Amino acid sequence: MEIHTAEHQVITPSILYFGTPVVLLSTENGDGTANLAPMSSAWALGQTVVLGLGAHGQTGRNLLARPEVVINLPAPEHWAAVERLAPLTGYDPVPPHKRGTFRYEPAKFGAAGLSPLPAELVRPPRVAECPIQLEARAADVRPDSTDAFLIVEAHVLRVHADPRLVVPGTQHVDPARWSPLIYNFRHYFGLGPELGRSFRSETRAARA
Repeated sequence: MEIHTAEHQVITPSILYFGTPVVLLSTENGDGTANLAPMSSAWALGQTVVLGLGAHGQTGRNLLARPEVVINLPAPEHWAAVERLAPLTGYDPVPPHKRGTFRYEPAKFGAAGLSPLPAELVRPPRVAECPIQLEARAADVRPDSTDAFLIVEAHVLRVHADPRLVVPGTQHVDPARWSPLIYNFRHYFGLGPELGRSFRSETRAARA
């Protein structure tokens, strides 16, 4: 596809979710119960995952007090469960900016139709249905420059992967078998066919 910059249109979109993976964050509430929240502002660098959260949500409040978290990566077929979580909040009372749109729900797993699975190194549970689960600890939680969000640096302690996604005999996730759920301008997508691979790839090309 040819792109001619002279024909580009200047726009002012209300959001900039230009295609990022969805994750489900499980954290621990003050009473020891689990909170589960979807979010789509996450990126990884080495063994650190950087998360962007609303500053006044239950997940942020939990991480400021109890830094353990599981970063669960759903597959495309889980989009409806993610969407069932989207209008829920574990914050009681519902924060003013969420009233009328969100409702308080303490039993997030049940509301989403998902199953908790004990973690091994942290207290919050994993999401059993998610093919990849990252047990982690928030090493730093700080406000962004606008004070509207929290920026979280979470250090991954253990990775759980569905065996069907692992290249046999290796520690690698097979990119030909793993498809994350992508949040693209508030619409859900999976990946398309592989186009190629980086020269740094440690896994073979996708099977024909």
